Amino acid sequence: MSRSDFGIIGLGVMGKNISLNVAEKGFNLSVYNQSEGDELHVVDDFLLVNKSFKNITGFTDLGAFVNSLEQPRKMLLMIPSGKPVDSVIGTLIPLLSEGDVIIDGGNSHYSNTKKRFELLKSKNIEFLGTGISGGEEGARNGLSIMSGGSNAGYKKVSSIFEAISARDFQGNSCCTFIGPEGAGHFVKMVHNGIEYAEMQLLAELYALMSGSMNNENISEVFSFWNEGDLSSYLLEITSEILLKKEGEHYVTDLILDKAENKGTGSWSCTSAIELGIPNTMTTASVFARYISSFKYERVKFSKRIEKKSSITENFNIDELKSAYQLARIINHHQGLELITEASKTFNWNLNLSDITRIWTGGCIIKSKLMEHCVSVLKLSKSILDDNETFNSIVKSEQSITLLLKEGMSKRIALPCFNSAYNYWISMTTDALPANIIQAQRDYFGAHTYQRVDEPLHKFFHTNW
Repeated sequence: MSRSDFGIIGLGVMGKNISLNVAEKGFNLSVYNQSEGDELHVVDDFLLVNKSFKNITGFTDLGAFVNSLEQPRKMLLMIPSGKPVDSVIGTLIPLLSEGDVIIDGGNSHYSNTKKRFELLKSKNIEFLGTGISGGEEGARNGLSIMSGGSNAGYKKVSSIFEAISARDFQGNSCCTFIGPEGAGHFVKMVHNGIEYAEMQLLAELYALMSGSMNNENISEVFSFWNEGDLSSYLLEITSEILLKKEGEHYVTDLILDKAENKGTGSWSCTSAIELGIPNTMTTASVFARYISSFKYERVKFSKRIEKKSSITENFNIDELKSAYQLARIINHHQGLELITEASKTFNWNLNLSDITRIWTGGCIIKSKLMEHCVSVLKLSKSILDDNETFNSIVKSEQSITLLLKEGMSKRIALPCFNSAYNYWISMTTDALPANIIQAQRDYFGAHTYQRVDEPLHKFFHTNW
């Protein structure tokens, strides 16, 4: 019997759509899903709905699925991260041969990916921890694919990944081999951290603008911005979201204001702390979601506060635009600095320009700004090293100051904009009050300090 070129384990929303994407590109495909409980008929239903695809074969027996694949076998796991991944890998190992390739396409923590990479390396099985972005639409029509782990393994699947990925602004595939071990999943984690802050910034703009503008007006502004340098996927869909109605009500007015999360944002925060990188905007956006979850407490405490008018009068839209542009640049800079530090710490030798390139198509954070980052990072280590980018922030500083003043005067929380401003001011201030902190630490703990009038390798203690 003819064998399949590729296999996919897990027929959830993403697994189903990636399967159709692969099959549509002409590859013979085997798919597997467990047949227990409410997943009893998943494979049969998938094949029935997509019976026009004659190059897809379905399995509910893992051994038969593995045997259906051409060697070296190449299979993508689209299952929940954590223990399910370890369980499936453990079941697969005795069924595989040397040189076969397992790809974890879920949002796994990069440290777990490193452990799995080492385990499978000892079995002479190639392993790829692969970050995938694009949601349901991208899975079906073109993804951004970030692979880490085995370079030899990547070469075996690169033709398939290139076929199912989106195209960047120059027509190239939005996929690449990121680096060894957990590099692919680390980069996807940071991608999601940037995404958290981008979403929060738009939510904060809505909070400001809705005091004097209706949804149609705000949507019109966002749509107009999306035609220029601020163009992004998230800006585009937010302009559409604001117009959706259910009867006489905007859907946004019917949605409970409790934002959920799946963990990758908090992983970015933790990793930034561990690596000593001030990833303040992702952190602000994560905690904004946490605060939103305390709905009962927020309602209770709000009843004890004298209400201020939230109406914002005659706020200059151009000032809003300028402040938004500043905050987005800082957000991207912080995320890329985290990747840079991880590359140094783990000896991954990551290419920032190539990473941002595959983020220009298919993924949730694709934007004109990301395209700008691609060209800047070919010449500079940091986007703030670029004079044009740096000077644009300098010009926008007054705008974000006005935005924050407006928020404070109307009692509107703007944690992400505040975070962007504070980071920018701190990073462009030559003398911070950290000398007081060092003195305090020396006073109560004799932790010592360095002096401005002595070489930096010397440390001093004062008998306070």
